[in-house]
Amino acid sequence: MTDVARIAAELIAFRSENPPGDTRDCAEYVRDRLEALGLKTAVAGESAERANAVANGLSADLLLCGHLDVVPALGETWSFDPFGGEVRDGYVLGRGATDMKGGCAAQISAVGDAIERGVDVSRIGLAFVCDEETGGGGIGHLLGAGLLSPCDCLIAEPTPAGAPCIGQKGLLRARFRFTGEPGHASLYPVRGVSAVMEAVALIEYARRLYGRVHDPGPELAPVIADSERVLEAAFDAPGTGAVLRRITYNPGRIEGGEKANIVAERCELELDLRLPWGCNPAALAAELRAHAPRAEMECMSASAPSCTPPGERVVRRIAAAVAAVRGTPAVPIVQWAASDARALRLAGFPTVEYGPGELARVHAVDERVPVASLEEAVAVYGRLIEAYARP
Repeated sequence: MTDVARIAAELIAFRSENPPGDTRDCAEYVRDRLEALGLKTAVAGESAERANAVANGLSADLLLCGHLDVVPALGETWSFDPFGGEVRDGYVLGRGATDMKGGCAAQISAVGDAIERGVDVSRIGLAFVCDEETGGGGIGHLLGAGLLSPCDCLIAEPTPAGAPCIGQKGLLRARFRFTGEPGHASLYPVRGVSAVMEAVALIEYARRLYGRVHDPGPELAPVIADSERVLEAAFDAPGTGAVLRRITYNPGRIEGGEKANIVAERCELELDLRLPWGCNPAALAAELRAHAPRAEMECMSASAPSCTPPGERVVRRIAAAVAAVRGTPAVPIVQWAASDARALRLAGFPTVEYGPGELARVHAVDERVPVASLEEAVAVYGRLIEAYARP
């Protein structure tokens, strides 16, 4: 078996924090490894720095996909070098170990092992992209440039063990610019309108949105019930599964006011909401506008929830591969966050996610991935590759 832990460690050692999102060295490393396996590989992107690596992108029946960018790491708070690529005590350590250079390493390893076994991988595509963490510009470039053709797709995003992810909640991310009526602070709230308090009122409204429970419909209801159970077990947090039927909200950035003794004339708020099945992004955006009459609303990103139907070939095949390797039935789930799967589904790729890692350490300090998890992922991907290589 290929040393998947070493590949993961070598990928981690490339600093591909996003921002700024420079993946040149990492993409060249991937190209060198794939071409050593006999796969003609192109590196392409919207700029030299934002580099994606692609092989068999136009001739694939199965696309293995991952992202090479990682969220920033402030090394002062880590107990080890986040870019040291160290393997210790059964773990690969460093930023991106779980999200998701470990998964990328497992895909590369699985293809290499399949070739060693004599499997024909000419219909297996690979795409490793530069930007998933700040908006999906990597997969967007490959799709826009016509470097990928629709086919079944497996993204190596970290998932709970034994639980392929077939869907993601929707997204509404918006910026609000509030305008108040300034005045002397000593007379507020009798006189003046505070832009800051207008923003606070919208945050309070977003908090109330969480109280709504949305109906996913009969087809997805059993999948969501399974997903709630798996999610709560994965995070060891009873009640966490409720997020799959509710609008979650995060006022990620707020800035406003001029001085403590002036009623604030300006305030800017960035709000991130994740939308369950049964929630319409356009209707929700209109509702938010109606509750922020003193604000200019800029919709930064919006998408409905997406899902690959449970009966699709790629879902059945990844479930069979997981069951064969783990010895227990796979449990397809939907997910609380977002990924490149959304863009791929919109472009006609039936897409699932399954990958190694520790979910509690995604974007966290002291990120790591168990070597055993990497090796199990290689085995699962190997079975999936063979299923697509057979005539």
